[in-house]
Amino acid sequence: MDDIFTQCREGNSVAVRLWLDNTENDLNLGDDHGFSPLHWACREGRSGVVDMLIMRGARINVMNRGDDTPLHLAASHGHRDILAKLIQCKADPNTVNEHGNTPLHYACFWGHDEVAEDLVTHGAQVCVCNRYGQTPLDKAKPHLKQLLQEKAEKMGQNMSKIPYKETFWKGTMRTRPRNGTLNKQAGIDYKQLSLLAKINENQSGELWQGRWQGDEIVVKVLHVRDWTTRKSRDFNEEHPKLRIFSHPNILPVLGACQSPPSPHPIIIAHYMPYGSLYTILHQGTSVQIILNGNMKSKHKNSLIDEDMTARISMADAKFSFQCPGRMYSPAWMAPEALQKKPEDINRRSADMWSFAVLLWELVTREVPFADLSNMEIGMKIALEGLRPTIPPGISPHICKLMRLCMNEDPAKRPKFDMIVPILEKMQDK
Repeated sequence: MDDIFTQCREGNSVAVRLWLDNTENDLNLGDDHGFSPLHWACREGRSGVVDMLIMRGARINVMNRGDDTPLHLAASHGHRDILAKLIQCKADPNTVNEHGNTPLHYACFWGHDEVAEDLVTHGAQVCVCNRYGQTPLDKAKPHLKQLLQEKAEKMGQNMSKIPYKETFWKGTMRTRPRNGTLNKQAGIDYKQLSLLAKINENQSGELWQGRWQGDEIVVKVLHVRDWTTRKSRDFNEEHPKLRIFSHPNILPVLGACQSPPSPHPIIIAHYMPYGSLYTILHQGTSVQIILNGNMKSKHKNSLIDEDMTARISMADAKFSFQCPGRMYSPAWMAPEALQKKPEDINRRSADMWSFAVLLWELVTREVPFADLSNMEIGMKIALEGLRPTIPPGISPHICKLMRLCMNEDPAKRPKFDMIVPILEKMQDK
C-alpha cells in the first residue's frame, strides 16, 4: 500500500482510516519535505480526510520545512471549506513561513477573493510585511486590494505597514521526521538525547529540558528503588502504550529508554512552551483554555500546547511498579474514590467530580485546600465532609454546573458528553 502521504494527497479515506486505526502510527510525522498528512489533505482539498485527521489529533499549526502550515496550503489553493475548518480549530491566520508570507499573502497572490475575505474576517492582517517588505495588499489585484482594505478598516485594523520580524526558533512547531518515529521494540537510543537544564526534581524523579533529533523535548528520569529485571520488563511492556493515543486533547509520549550505566527508566515527551494548566492558573498567566470532557483531575499533567489547547500528558501516567495504591492528588478526587475500593467506583462519575474541582480553580484561580497536607485533605474529604466552597460573585450558571458535577450521589452527576452543550447554552445567555 502507498504511504500515508499519498493516501491523504489522493483522498483515500478508507486507507487513511485504516492507517489511523493502527495505534503505532504517528499522524504528525512529516515526509522528506516536512509535509504532514494534514498538509497534504489541505493542499489537495480532501475535506473528508481533513475532518478525520483533525478528529484524531492532527496538530493544526504544524509547520513543514518551509514553515508553511496547513492553512498556508489551503489558502494557496483556494479551498475555502477547509480553511473554515482550520480556522474553527484555532489555526493562526497570521502565522508566517520562511519567506515571511502569511496565508493571506498567498490568497491575494493567487486571486482567491473569497478565501482572502474569510481570512481578514478572522483576523488576518492586511498590512503585515513579509521578508521582502511586501504586504498582502501588495500582492492583490486592484479590486481585491480595495475590498480588503475597506474590510480591514471597518474591523479597526491599523493600516500602517507592520515590519517583518525574524523568528529564530520554531522547532516545537514542525513535523517530526520519519526517522524520528519509534517502533515498539527499539525505543530511543539514550546516546541521542541531550539533557540541557534540570526543570524540577522530587521523590519520584527528575524533569529535564533537552534535545532529541533537533527538537526541543522534556526528559523524565524516574527514580525507582531496587530496579529489577521484572521491573525492567514491565517498563518495556507498558511504555509503548503511552504512545498510542490519537485524540486532540491527549499528548502521547515520544518514546522511552533506560539510562546507562545504572538503569533508570526514562520517558521522552513533547516540550510545551506554555507549561501546565496548573502553572497558568496559579501564576497569573492569561491564555484561552479550551475545555472539554476529556479534561480530568491532576491538571499539573494537563499541558498547554502551541494552539492554546489543554492536553493530558501521558508522560505523567504511573507505571505498575510505581507506588501502587498511593493517592497523589486527593483535593481533586471524589469522596467515593477516597472511601471505596477501585473496583467499586464508577470512574466516569468520579472524574466528573474532578472536573468540577477544575472548574472551581478556573473561576477562583486558587489551589483547593492549599493550607492542608494531602493526608489531611484526603481524611477530611472522606470522613468529615470537606468540600470546595464556591465564593460569591461567580456566574450563577457556572455555580449550577459545579453543583451538578459535585452531586454527592455519583449517579446524579452529568456525563461528559453533556458538558459541552451545557457550556454552549451558557454562552448564548
